[in-house]
Amino acid sequence: MKLKNIPPVPAVLLSIISVQGGAAIAKGIFPIMGAAGTVSLRIVLSAILLLAVYRPSFKSITPIQWKWAAIYGLALGIMNTTFYLSLSRIPLGLAVTLEFLGPLVLAISTSRKAIDFLWAFMAAVGIALIAPWHSNSDIDLIGAGLALLAGAFWAAYIILGSKVTKLMDSGQAVSIGLIFASCIALPAALIEGNLGNISPNVFLLGMGIALLSSAIPYTLEMNALKHIPAKTFSILMSLEPAAAALCGLVFLHEHLSILEWTTIALVVAASTGSTLTKSKTTSSIDV
Repeated sequence: MKLKNIPPVPAVLLSIISVQGGAAIAKGIFPIMGAAGTVSLRIVLSAILLLAVYRPSFKSITPIQWKWAAIYGLALGIMNTTFYLSLSRIPLGLAVTLEFLGPLVLAISTSRKAIDFLWAFMAAVGIALIAPWHSNSDIDLIGAGLALLAGAFWAAYIILGSKVTKLMDSGQAVSIGLIFASCIALPAALIEGNLGNISPNVFLLGMGIALLSSAIPYTLEMNALKHIPAKTFSILMSLEPAAAALCGLVFLHEHLSILEWTTIALVVAASTGSTLTKSKTTSSIDV
């Protein structure tokens, strides 16, 4: 079955599994490539794949389009690089949950409904449950901080993505944005010093990560958005932290504590509730 023929709701669910499965594979090659080397491999290969698919006409792109595509791409590069660096320190499910706070806070902050204070409170309780209130906490503060920083850039990515896709075709915007994202990922990988470890097997894994984390979910989500409301799409995307935790458990054998599972449940509930009570939602696509 072709990707475009998959019904919209299963398509979004498959997209979520694809993204988190790609992240699990990526974390599996951290011992060889390092976090920065892995994200560099993913972003560069994703850029090559999407440039081949969308074939943007560089001569026809205006200066203002270049400007916003560059800003969008830099935000995308920082978002992915900080997220992968967080993955090297904390479990996948926890990293995605903390990162997810970025778009959640963005959604709540743009609403004027009193009930959104409830969703904000639920998310805050979830974070409080895993906060390192005592010296024996097993939460890596640097890893958690990097995930939260990735979340902040995810929120920026949503805002910038909305801006740039109004100026140019979304496929062109993403493919060109990935060129600028590579300008963030490659220097980080050079500093880390693991790019020399690329082998044919690692390259194939990198191609798989690029497909699972970018090309496949992008195609699935774009096709799904043609057939379902943005609100339905956003509700389904709210399941992403739970899917990440399950992928971390199945593929990486990352066992979370009861408090960490409770945090994930609260953030998922807060995101779903915020979406249900928001008359207009902003959708994002993971790249």
